[in-house]
Amino acid sequence: MSKPAAYALNSKAVAEATAEWLAKRGVTKAEIAELTFFLQKDYYPDLSLAECEENIEAVLSKREVQNAILTGIQLDLLAEEGRLLPPLQEMIRNDEGLYGCDEILALSIVNVYGSIGLTNFGYVDKLKPGILVRLNDKHDGQIHTFLDDIVGAIAAAAASRIAHRKQAEREEARGERQDDVPLP
Repeated sequence: MSKPAAYALNSKAVAEATAEWLAKRGVTKAEIAELTFFLQKDYYPDLSLAECEENIEAVLSKREVQNAILTGIQLDLLAEEGRLLPPLQEMIRNDEGLYGCDEILALSIVNVYGSIGLTNFGYVDKLKPGILVRLNDKHDGQIHTFLDDIVGAIAAAAASRIAHRKQAEREEARGERQDDVPLP
């Protein structure tokens, strides 16, 4: 018998699939950048949407983030198709209030850039501004139980990344930054 081929994951294919599935579900990087801008505009008056989008790109380049996106979207799709077993099917279809696994998956994204992301995520998850209004609309036939939290988490992680980088820039401007400390 021949040996089965070794498993080899193609990172570029995972990144492309992630971008493709976000697009298929109607989520743009610009909309996520608007959430990030919403979270950070009061702290950094010179912040631009372009800078927010650059940070969204950086967050989306992380494998942990891609894994969470692909997992959450697949679970939402399976629920839309009625292909989950009860009672999970009903919990995800109805975005059950006591079902917190959608938030837990989103926290894997938030934690990529530190604990500040947790407060950003909680804030944006509670208010549900921008694209989150549409993703939480239960009348369009689509299920976004996981995706709404994932999008909020991406924005929160990008906001955290911005905060860390802005702090590093301030320290560098004051001559306090250590050259051997990498930027997040």
